[in-house]
Amino acid sequence: MRQFYSFVFSFAQKGLLLLVLGLLSFAPNDARAEITLTFGTYAADKPTETVRKYRPFLTFLADRMTERLGEKVTIKMTIAKEYAEGVRQLAEGEVDFARFGPASYVMVKDLNPQIRIVAIESKKGKKRFNGVIVVHRDSPVQSLEELAGLTFAFGDELSTIGRYLAQAQLLDAGISGEDLHSFSYLGRHDLVGEAVGAGKFAAGALKESTYRKLVAKGVPIRVLLSFENVTKPWLAAADLDGEIVEAMQDIMLATQNEEIVRRVSKNGFLASEDADYDLIRDAIEQSRSF
Repeated sequence: MRQFYSFVFSFAQKGLLLLVLGLLSFAPNDARAEITLTFGTYAADKPTETVRKYRPFLTFLADRMTERLGEKVTIKMTIAKEYAEGVRQLAEGEVDFARFGPASYVMVKDLNPQIRIVAIESKKGKKRFNGVIVVHRDSPVQSLEELAGLTFAFGDELSTIGRYLAQAQLLDAGISGEDLHSFSYLGRHDLVGEAVGAGKFAAGALKESTYRKLVAKGVPIRVLLSFENVTKPWLAAADLDGEIVEAMQDIMLATQNEEIVRRVSKNGFLASEDADYDLIRDAIEQSRSF
């Protein structure tokens, strides 16, 4: 009889354990861990300037996503030293979302077709803005054709303005790499402008916004030619949860957020699709003959 009661007690213990485990397995999964996201980009200008530019908007975005998702959202930032490294990080899911130049988007999309556009930046309500080719303020050069036989400074080898669109403009003017005395890739846009201002290169390509900053600092350069570029896309990694992507997109595109978005990021956002970047694909293809 004692053995019988011992068996019943043991069976009851096991039953209670199974019941508890069962209840735990069916417990609601509302209490997810804190959401930590990593934002990635690369340094087109000085890294300190890059952090200063993005941090206010990322803080705003994290706060609004916390309200929207009902969970604490924290956004960390990582800055790749080179464009190629930033592209690789997003393609391989080392960062959760990123802001890239158009050419980098085209390349990361080729590497991982599951990359998604969250939104595209707005420049005064448009999806286009200008890049510039500059010369020294005292340069006698007045046209692209006159750059034949001279030196040229490009940005990063994966830069939309600093390479692909600039090379397409030169090719349209009948100038290939062989027609230049020499050319170099300097990386950041500010380095290009400073090098031209210092007389190290006859001309160079950079962002119009960087050009204005350099001129304001006294760098002696002037615009030789302006050309159109597509604004920058904000991108989601292939494996980023769809609910998070949707929340991010809704916040960036919401009408009631337009004023504060412009205030903290200096840009609003527009909905976008892959076809917006066909202009860049054409320039990349054209530059192969540079």
